[in-house]
Amino acid sequence: MKNFWAELPRPFFVLAPLANVTDAAFRRLIAKYSKPAQFVTYTEFVSADGLCKAGPEGRAKLMRDLVYTEAERPIVAQFFTSTPEHMERAAALAQELGFDGVDINMGCPDKTIEKQGAGAKLILTPERAQELVAAAKRGAPNLPISVKTRLGYNKDILDEPASTRGDSTRGGWLPKLLAAEPAVIIIHARTRKEMSLVPARWERVKRAVEIRNELGSKTLIVGNGDVKNREEGLQRAQETGADGVMIGRGIFGTPWLFSNSYELENMPVAEKLKIAVEHTKLFEELLGDIKSFAIMKKHFKAYVEGFPGAKELRMQLMEAENAAQVERLVEEYILKNDEKGE
Repeated sequence: MKNFWAELPRPFFVLAPLANVTDAAFRRLIAKYSKPAQFVTYTEFVSADGLCKAGPEGRAKLMRDLVYTEAERPIVAQFFTSTPEHMERAAALAQELGFDGVDINMGCPDKTIEKQGAGAKLILTPERAQELVAAAKRGAPNLPISVKTRLGYNKDILDEPASTRGDSTRGGWLPKLLAAEPAVIIIHARTRKEMSLVPARWERVKRAVEIRNELGSKTLIVGNGDVKNREEGLQRAQETGADGVMIGRGIFGTPWLFSNSYELENMPVAEKLKIAVEHTKLFEELLGDIKSFAIMKKHFKAYVEGFPGAKELRMQLMEAENAAQVERLVEEYILKNDEKGE
C-alpha cells in the first residue's frame, strides 16, 4: 500500500469535506489558486449506500461528486454508511477511480445520515466503526484509510480508563478507533451534541496525540475546528503536536488560503470579485444541471464583504439566477468604482 500521508511534511494541511461547498467546482478553483502549496483535498461526503443501491440515474448523480482533476492531488474520497459491505464496494470504486485515499465519515450530525446509523451515530457503535475500517481496507488494499470523527456523541468520550474489573483493555472512542489501525484520524474537537455551537477544544486534540503515543500507534492525528488560516493552523499544530490541521469554514471566499501568498491575500477587490465570477461559471458548467444555483449564495456572502458598496452588491448577487447575471453585476460594480477612483 502506498500511504501518501506518511510522505507529507509535518504539519500538513487538509481541506475539509463540506457538503455543498467543497464540490468539484470549488475544489478546482482551490487547486488553481492555492497550488503549488501542498495540502490534502477531500471530496464532499458521498453515500456508499446510494452508490450500491441507487438506479442508473441516481448513481450517475452521485458519481459527479467523485469527479476530480490531477491538480487536486493528493485527493481523498469520503464516504458515509453503516454497512460494511457497501463501504467495501465504495472503497473499491475509489481505488478504481484513482483516488489517493479513502475516508469514512464518523462525525456528521445530520439527522438523515444518523437515521442510517452512519456519520456521528457510529460513535455509539464502535464495533461497527471498526468493521467499516476493515471493510474499506478490503475494498481498497492499495489506499490508506482515514476516519473523520468527533470527541464523542452526547459527551466527550475520547478516552476512558481501563476497566476496574481486571480488564486491561483501554476504553474510550479514540483507543477503539486506533485499534482498527486507520492511517489517519481527523478529530473535530467538539462532540456531536455541541455541533459547532461552542469553541473547538484543541486541548483535546493534544490529548488525542498523547493517547496515540501512549498506545504506540502509528496512526496520524489531525485536528479540526475553528481554524481560519494557515498561521492559526501552524500555531494549533505546534501547541498540540498534531500531525496536521484540517481547515473548513476558513476556505469560504479564500480559495487561495493554502498558498500563503501575500499577493493573493492582499489582492485588489476587483480581482477577488473576478475570482468569484470564475467560481460561479465553474459551478454552472460542472454542476448546474444537478445542483441548485442557490448554493452559490453562501459563497457570495464570503467573497463580497469588507469593502465600500459590498452590502449593496451582495444583496444584488443574492437575487442572481445564473452566472451571466453575476458577471454583469460584478462588471457594473467594478466599472462604477473605477470611475470613482476607488
